[in-house]
Amino acid sequence: MTALPHPIADNKLISTLSGKKQDRPPIWLMRQAGRYLPEYREIRNKAASFLDFCYDPKLAVEATLQPIRRFGFDAAIIFSDILVIPDALGQDVRFEVGEGPRLNPIVTPPDLKMLKPRHDATRLGPVYEAIGLARSALGQETALIGFCGAPWTLATYMIAGKGTPDQAPARQFAYRFPDDFQALIDLLVEATTEHLSVQIQAGADAVQIFDSWAGVLPCGEFERWSLEPIARIAEAVKRRHPQTKLIGFPRAVGERLTEFAKIEALDAIGVDTSADRRWIGRSLDTSLPIQGNLDPLVLLAGGAALDRAIDNIVEDFSHRPHIFNLGHGILPPTPIAHVERLVARVRGEA
Repeated sequence: MTALPHPIADNKLISTLSGKKQDRPPIWLMRQAGRYLPEYREIRNKAASFLDFCYDPKLAVEATLQPIRRFGFDAAIIFSDILVIPDALGQDVRFEVGEGPRLNPIVTPPDLKMLKPRHDATRLGPVYEAIGLARSALGQETALIGFCGAPWTLATYMIAGKGTPDQAPARQFAYRFPDDFQALIDLLVEATTEHLSVQIQAGADAVQIFDSWAGVLPCGEFERWSLEPIARIAEAVKRRHPQTKLIGFPRAVGERLTEFAKIEALDAIGVDTSADRRWIGRSLDTSLPIQGNLDPLVLLAGGAALDRAIDNIVEDFSHRPHIFNLGHGILPPTPIAHVERLVARVRGEA
């Protein structure tokens, strides 16, 4: 597949990722396509399962475009899921209503044999088709973001078979079987590198790497299982697609953000709700674009607290390129009026 041209080089989000500070920051939200939207809830019922929904290009495109139509965000993010990679590697992945993802767990090294030696790219074909369709449907003023889960975060789900509070199953597996765990990480580095690359070829203007569970790792393990694999992915993708912008989102890593800031292939760092913005201002080069970090709960609460939080974030990051976003995904009960207020206030219209 030949890489597509990028006609939106002057888009506000892409310009910010290139290091240009804006008068008002561009805005998009993690999980901006989802259950808080009535139109999403309506089309969700058209697929038998969540994975079926992700693998239906027409439904995925519709979900991607819904928040753009309603709020006019500066970027759309393709509707998909990080767990399409374990699925493409042959692990059984399903989503239980009210419980979240469930996978056949990898409990001991022999269980790794359930995985294919290379991910099935044809399984992910509908994701790439959806990206092409979405890019064609979006105007030049709206960037399209592709994404993947980081190897560590993917491994936590693959080993535990579900989400866990402290990711103890994956951490113990890594301590007990470091060589086998390294082999799994290497497999995931290869698969996610290819996945991001094909998303870019299909039409994504930028890509984000989500390491949602990076913050649970002790220092040495953090470097080996989170930082180094993400650096490998980012550098490989950048070699293939030097013009495409890459965002790294290592959640809850605190001052270890300085290590991610050293990954030259990353164009921006996403920061979670707990990140100290004043520390970021003192510690990270002001030329580095930062994305974040509104608390999803204050968006849910609304009112004066929301206004103050928005104004504080805009002010704290006013000295650098900044993309306004949440510190994590939008919560399903969030009122639409609060999102409308957020967009208007970030843009200086309220």
